[in-house]
Amino acid sequence: MSTVIKVENVSKVYELGKMGTGTLASDIQRAFARMTGKEDPLLRIGETYDEKAIHIALRDVSFDVTQGQVLGIIGKNGAGKSTLLKILSRVTAPTTGKVKMKGRLASLLEVGTGFHPELSGRENIFLNGAILGMTNKEVARKFDEIVEFSGVSKFIDTPVKRYSSGMYVRLAFAVAAHLEPEILIVDEVLAVGDADFQRKCLGKMKDVSSHGRTVLFVSHNMEAVKNLCQEVVLLEKGQVAEIGKPAAVINSYFKRNTQYNSQILFNEQEAPGNELVKLRRAELHIQQGEILDINHGFELQFEFDLENDYSEFSYSLNLFAITGEHIFNTVSPVVSAKRGRVVASCLVPADLMNSGDFTVSIMAVSQRSITLFYFQNVLNFEIFDNRENEKWFGNISGAVRPKLNWKLS
Repeated sequence: MSTVIKVENVSKVYELGKMGTGTLASDIQRAFARMTGKEDPLLRIGETYDEKAIHIALRDVSFDVTQGQVLGIIGKNGAGKSTLLKILSRVTAPTTGKVKMKGRLASLLEVGTGFHPELSGRENIFLNGAILGMTNKEVARKFDEIVEFSGVSKFIDTPVKRYSSGMYVRLAFAVAAHLEPEILIVDEVLAVGDADFQRKCLGKMKDVSSHGRTVLFVSHNMEAVKNLCQEVVLLEKGQVAEIGKPAAVINSYFKRNTQYNSQILFNEQEAPGNELVKLRRAELHIQQGEILDINHGFELQFEFDLENDYSEFSYSLNLFAITGEHIFNTVSPVVSAKRGRVVASCLVPADLMNSGDFTVSIMAVSQRSITLFYFQNVLNFEIFDNRENEKWFGNISGAVRPKLNWKLS
C-alpha cells in the first residue's frame, strides 16, 4: 500500500498570553528583533520578554499512514491530539516539521465543521461538496444517501443554526463520509450522537476504509478504537509514546495512567462514602508467595462503617480489566447488619483469571436492590503469567483462563 500521509518531525509551539501587536509593521519589527537576538523594541520600560511563556503542544511527531488504513490516535486530554488533527486538516501550520498528503481531505473536528449557520442543511451539503472539490452533479448523486443517513430529512431546508447539536453532527458526519474523500479525519465529536448513530458512524468508517480510503480516528472510546483501527498512535505530552496494534497500545495507555495499589486504609475523617456507609479498608491478599500469578488464588477484604441497622444487607463486587471490560460480578449472601464495623471478604480461586491488569469496584446494597454506595476502582493490581506453555502460544487472550478437567484419548 502506498503512503498517503507522512508526518515528519512535526512540532507546534504556542506563546502563552502573546497576541499580535495590531499592525503588520509592528509584528514584522518584533519578529526581526527576535531573529537578530535584539531586545523587543515594543516592550515598555522595565518589561522583559519571558522566553518560558510558551506551550509545546507537539514535539517531533513522526508517523506514516498507508492507503486504506484506519489509524487511531489516543491519549489523555492535553496530549496534543486535537492540535495534530488541526495541522493535518491545515487549520493551523506546524512550527517545525512537514506534513505530506496525497488525496482529497475531509475533516470533522467539531460540531458543524465547515457549515454556514445561516444556510439550510441542503445548501450546506452542496457548500461542503464544493469545498471538497466536487461538482454539483457529484454532490446531487450522493444527496439522497446523505440525507437518509443523517436522519434530518424533515429539517433539510431549515437553517442549520436551528439544529440541535445531535442534528448538526449527524449531518456533518454524513456529508464528510459520503462525499468520497480519500482521507477522512474524525475527532471525538461523534460522542455527541446517540448510541445508535455512533454504531452507524463506526460501520460507515469501516465501509469507507474497505473501499481504499484512509481514516484517522481520535476517540476516548477504547472499544471503538480497538474494533475499528488497524494501528494506534499513543500521544503523551505532545510526543509519540507508542505506535502499534490496538490491543497492545491501549493496554499500555491504561498502564501508564493507572496507579497500582493492593491495599488502602482510611481514617474516619478521610473515609470515602456518605451518611449511610463509609469505606475504611480494602486489601488484596495473595494465597501463596509474594507475586500474584495465574496459579494462585487471592482474597479481597473490605471493611465498612455502617451508620444504620439493616435487616437485609449484601455486597456486589465487580472485577474489570484495566481497559474497561467487565470481567464478572459476584454478590455476597444477604445478611442482617448492625450499625458499626462490617468486614467482608471474597476468595477468587486459583487457575481462573488470565494474566493482565485489573481493577475492583464494590457496591453496598440493602433490601436486595437499594444501593447505599458504589466504590469504584478501589483496588488496582496485576496478575502475572508463569506457565511454561506461554513459550509455545505467546500471549493468550481472554478475560479468564480457567484450568478445566480435560480427557485426551
